[in-house]
Amino acid sequence: MTHSAPSRRTVLRVGAGAGLAVGAQATGHGPAVADSADTRSERSGYLVGRGLADATGEIAEVGMMGYGRTDQQAAGLHTRLRSRAFVVAEPAGGRRVLLIVADSPMIFESVHQAVLRRLAERYGELYTVRNTLITATHTHAGPGGYSHHFLYNATTFGFHAKTFEAVADGLFESAVRAHEDLAPARLTLSRAELTGASVNRSRTAFDRNPAADRAHFPDAVDPLSTLLRIERDGHTVGAVNWFATHGTSMSGDNRLISADNKGYAAYHWERLVEEVDYLADGAPEFVAAFAQTNAGDMSPNLDLQPPTTPEDFESTRRSGLRQYEAAAGQLTASGTEVRGAVDARLVYVDLSDVTVRPEFTGDGRTHRTSTPCVGAAMAAGSLEDGPAFPGFTEGENPFWDAVSDSLIYQVSPELADAQAPKDVFVPVGLMNKVYPWVQEKVPVQLVRIGQLYLIGVPGEVTITAGLRLRRTVARIVDARLEDVLVVGYTNSYFHYVTTPEEYDAQQYEGGSTLFGRWQLPALQQVVADLAGALRDGTDLPLGPQAPDLSGRQLSLQPGVVLDAPPIGKRFGQVVVQPRETHRAGDRVETVFVGAHPGNDLHRGGTYLEVQREQDGAWVTVADDGDWSTRLHWKRDGVAASEVTITWDVPEGTPAGTYRVRYHGDAKQFVGGVREFTGTSREFTVR
Repeated sequence: MTHSAPSRRTVLRVGAGAGLAVGAQATGHGPAVADSADTRSERSGYLVGRGLADATGEIAEVGMMGYGRTDQQAAGLHTRLRSRAFVVAEPAGGRRVLLIVADSPMIFESVHQAVLRRLAERYGELYTVRNTLITATHTHAGPGGYSHHFLYNATTFGFHAKTFEAVADGLFESAVRAHEDLAPARLTLSRAELTGASVNRSRTAFDRNPAADRAHFPDAVDPLSTLLRIERDGHTVGAVNWFATHGTSMSGDNRLISADNKGYAAYHWERLVEEVDYLADGAPEFVAAFAQTNAGDMSPNLDLQPPTTPEDFESTRRSGLRQYEAAAGQLTASGTEVRGAVDARLVYVDLSDVTVRPEFTGDGRTHRTSTPCVGAAMAAGSLEDGPAFPGFTEGENPFWDAVSDSLIYQVSPELADAQAPKDVFVPVGLMNKVYPWVQEKVPVQLVRIGQLYLIGVPGEVTITAGLRLRRTVARIVDARLEDVLVVGYTNSYFHYVTTPEEYDAQQYEGGSTLFGRWQLPALQQVVADLAGALRDGTDLPLGPQAPDLSGRQLSLQPGVVLDAPPIGKRFGQVVVQPRETHRAGDRVETVFVGAHPGNDLHRGGTYLEVQREQDGAWVTVADDGDWSTRLHWKRDGVAASEVTITWDVPEGTPAGTYRVRYHGDAKQFVGGVREFTGTSREFTVR
């Protein structure tokens, strides 16, 4: 079912604070940079396209992804999840790369394969597994159930086809829009240091690293904020920022789908500063993506305490605003123009069976990785961001240590060499032989855009593990270390990557390093081969590709059977009206007789509108993608639903007459799904 978008909206440019002024000075609406058109044309060597699309998925009765909690079932919408894509191509039909940054918990191989299939159907060999990098912001408040591996669907009651299609379609749609937007552009690379937006949540493990590594991060955080800005005709029209911090500002008690802190950073820049209308702008004038790097041990919770609801909403905004300000502040810096070739390499590697050469192991000996094992410390969760199962701790777990030493490692000395001192909780590699639980054949990628190198790793890389990967590549391609970035959460997912020293501490991150103590050295060996091939202009065999598992999925949660309003009421009826008068800072609340949101995901549209009367017409000023609105859904009996829509009136909201509208979809016993709309009474904002 397709919903037409409302007419172009009036944008309430309020609540941006000092950061708004920073962006307005130097982005698309600010003054031009001081290069002539001829100089820019001569110096620029790229065609660049930008694309933006909705990739939200289900918002009700779907397990949320990230905290691993079966009780965290979605019950509404905080902010929509979006996909932002960028194509960078050499001129005259030269080589190109496609970068997709998705507001998503993880990029699973299922989505990776689906997007590549769609791209191949549309563009043939133009965008392939080698030159397409898809990465997630790692929000812990997105819907799950879109993996083809059961470990990640266990807390979502199986596979959710609607969410899978929404994610895959949204990512593909953003890529198409980026392709269609290709035009001459200048790329500039700049850097800043951002503090107060991350803290090391695994200091015990970090402190085990050699002094030379620890000296690189004197505060045990990676403060590097890297910005790739896109300029056309002297104006900034797009940006990609990389900064390491987890998407855990929203708590495990939250039940609303949210893009978390990186989503807010992008929303702030696009919507509040650049006035992008997500519903009307198929080709917005400005696109900003906030991507992850080596965020494995970086938390946004500076007090090292798990966030709580409702305080987590403000924590999310504050963290996102810091990341925005660090990025937008770089627009006034000169930066370095990006020059040089565009290229990429990718290989699949079976991480369960890698022989790691002595030059990468650090002890002068050859070692091997092993089949994946979940450690007891992984079951404990990260206590700083949100604990998992009771009865488990980070570090020593005596019972599981005894099980590992007396049973598992005695039977398999090879496994002991790879996995010790991990207290093995689940030998998930053995379970893979019966049904696919976790991925073993994983993609590792290296992308070059001029002097910028991006190492695509399908996992959560600690800052020191990332440093070693970056040093490995920088040495081979003769690049500056700051020009080489790890891009975690890319193309697939295999949990964590720690250094061998960090692994020995068996904190949460070490327990989640599935393929054992030598996993990072194995990855260093792989990226060294990629870097050599990229430097020399040679190809590498693709390797053992991950199988397509789409035909083996289990869906354990039944869909919507029927929507029916309570007796004597009708769909869309308002049961709680807003107050007659409100002021800035107030919360407007309206309760409707609703229907299940899963009947139609409204991708590219909205479940709600806040409208202002203007010259005799109603103009939409906020929708369900705005920070100021929230939609709460709950069952009312068996087949009925209650939908509560709130709007926090922003500071600076013009005085006038307003109303709230709710767009629902009811599944009938016969006749399919029927659209309906409910409208509140009018109220005044003074």
